[in-house]
Amino acid sequence: MPMVVVIGSSNIDLTATVDRLPVRGETVLGQHFVQSFGGKGANQAVAAARAGADVSFLSKLGADANGALMDQQLAAQGLSRKVLLRDADMPTGVAMILVDAEGDNQIVVVPGSNLRLTPDDVRQHAGLIAGARVLLVQMEIPIETVEACLLLAKRQGLITILNPAPACPLPPEILRLVDILTPNESESCFLTGATNPADAAHRLSTSGADTILVTCGAEGTILSRGEDVTHVPAFVVDAIDSTGAGDAFNGALACALAEDLPIEMAVEIASAAGALATTVRGAQPSLPERGQIDRLCGTGTRRTRTRS
Repeated sequence: MPMVVVIGSSNIDLTATVDRLPVRGETVLGQHFVQSFGGKGANQAVAAARAGADVSFLSKLGADANGALMDQQLAAQGLSRKVLLRDADMPTGVAMILVDAEGDNQIVVVPGSNLRLTPDDVRQHAGLIAGARVLLVQMEIPIETVEACLLLAKRQGLITILNPAPACPLPPEILRLVDILTPNESESCFLTGATNPADAAHRLSTSGADTILVTCGAEGTILSRGEDVTHVPAFVVDAIDSTGAGDAFNGALACALAEDLPIEMAVEIASAAGALATTVRGAQPSLPERGQIDRLCGTGTRRTRTRS
């Protein structure tokens, strides 16, 4: 099996569905509420495992009831190795999510113990990286920890994927350690100051990272490598909740690259996974299995691919 190591956050998700998302200062009534499991690190680890990868996962939980629940959840998800550290002073991270009738969302994350995952924690568990093919990391942990992950992975010859979410300024020394950067459209514009994702992808292609993948929801994905820019169309599905779609994309992408598939094919697989995740409510419950992904790749409807 292809080997992927994921280092990142674990959260408890608190999700409410609403007719429409509130504007500033407004109170709206919700229809449904559910508590579930999330965190970009945990979601992407589960997504990679469901896509067919042999996954190792490193995260830090609080020494609280939510941490115990997350430990139980991840134990059932097929991760080959998981190291769930505990912090006695900080609670397990939580995310508060609103989802409207169109499937769009607003998310507030309180990182908690995720902010206590340190570079020393990563170095002490460097054995998780040894022998893997791909490292996948996100920005819900401290930026110095992200840098330590990428540096260790590059030294051991792994393909490195950074999902820069939530977006924050990324120094050149970090970007130079990134093989594939995967912002969504708003994150790409934040990182570059561009007003549209196409311009942002072009600017990011000169930032140090080898390959840029800007995910644009129903508008597909922009694949940028130097001067070569390709638009990969989205699969057409009946979307009800976009929560977890980006994590499904990143986990499936890591799995496909660990299988040594070409980047174009890996993006097709990732796009199918992201699309399928929008057809089920919640984060981890929506992450698709590889059989579902392959079926959509073989039969799914898409817009025409374009190159610029």
